[in-house]
Amino acid sequence: MRPQEQNRRGPDTRERRPYQMEKIRWGIAHIFSTYNNTLITITDITGTETIARSTGGQIVKSDRLESSPTAAMGAAKKVAEICKEKGIRGLYIKVRARGGHNGPKNPGPGAQAAIRTLSRVGMRIGKIEEVTPEAHNGCRAKGGRRGRRV
Repeated sequence: MRPQEQNRRGPDTRERRPYQMEKIRWGIAHIFSTYNNTLITITDITGTETIARSTGGQIVKSDRLESSPTAAMGAAKKVAEICKEKGIRGLYIKVRARGGHNGPKNPGPGAQAAIRTLSRVGMRIGKIEEVTPEAHNGCRAKGGRRGRRV
């Protein structure tokens, strides 16, 4: 085969298009989910400036519904709307439960609903982290020597 006829494949033979990666402003979504309420706070990437915040209690009227997935969805929509106005398109998510030496270590029912709503509304999700505080055998737990007897 002659060198002129040889079909060369590579970057110099095909037409180049200018590829520009879209610049996304990122924020951090702190989701504090207990069995009584769900709090969503959005900060800038350093975590110092609060951009938006909302809770399940601001969405529903009844106390018992504050921790529900429906209230968390409403709070997430409200927060996402404020973020879009301020130019934040992507979020790193930190989920936290009560934790510590006396609280439950798993997040409440609103956490998962809030994350799903944030992604559905059009926010880019970077990474999801679980930052519940873990006890290191500091204070003595309540319940006495033989524990809570039911």
